Amino acid sequence: MNDFLVAALYLFTPLDDFEEMRDPLKAFCVDHDVRGSLLLAAEGINGTICGPESGVQAVLAHLRADPRLEGLKHKEAWTHRHVFKRMKVRLKQEIVRLAVDGIDPNEIVGEYVKPEDWNDLISEPDVVVIDTRNDYEFAFGTFENALNPETQSFREFPDWVHEQENLKKKPKVAMFCTGGIRCEKATAWMLKNGFDEVYHLEGGILNYLEKVPEDQSLWKGECFVFDDRVSVDHQLQPRWGEWVPEEARHIINEDTDYETGTREQAVAEELKTATS
Repeated sequence: MNDFLVAALYLFTPLDDFEEMRDPLKAFCVDHDVRGSLLLAAEGINGTICGPESGVQAVLAHLRADPRLEGLKHKEAWTHRHVFKRMKVRLKQEIVRLAVDGIDPNEIVGEYVKPEDWNDLISEPDVVVIDTRNDYEFAFGTFENALNPETQSFREFPDWVHEQENLKKKPKVAMFCTGGIRCEKATAWMLKNGFDEVYHLEGGILNYLEKVPEDQSLWKGECFVFDDRVSVDHQLQPRWGEWVPEEARHIINEDTDYETGTREQAVAEELKTATS
């Protein structure tokens, strides 16, 4: 029985009092048997939570009761058990770490592309498709003809762009990530760095897998997620690590805890901060 709801969520919105939000939010989640990882920063909220449907919906309603979070969107999936061991609410400088000053998706962002229109866009011959996720995520699955930046941290993305000869002419660029947050911030950075035609997949891969039938899909493989499911298939069903590519074995083991596990520093930090 799929009795547990998983909700991936994020929103860029000014939260000047984000530090004061932490403890009450964690307590509310714990009281409703909701576990997961939420990140709070001055620029917004990001994370994934899991629990009984009533509990998860209560937390979402609690968040949206704040007028600043009224527009919070989330993506849903179901599972037969909790996919997190505990509830953590962390305070961060950024809800997804790019480490570049002056990048604010509340001010400027690329053009959103609905999942139903994504295939047409990335099939255009003059469009460069970029996977903004990390190398171990790319190894699980990606879109046809997508470029792999081969990063271990989102912070490496700007340097990778600067090194690409095929991007120096500022072509039309389409970007995607798991839930939309990384590619949203990446489009803001691209626009600030001279790229005029920048697009990103609305709601990320998870939204695409939900909305686009598999027989029409240009997605190949599975989608890595930052919890005990390890990855999900095209029906958003958990795979529980049944298949793990060689490139990802350094972050997967039988005792994997994506919040406290021991790995290379760059990978560990990314797993703490890039939950969408």
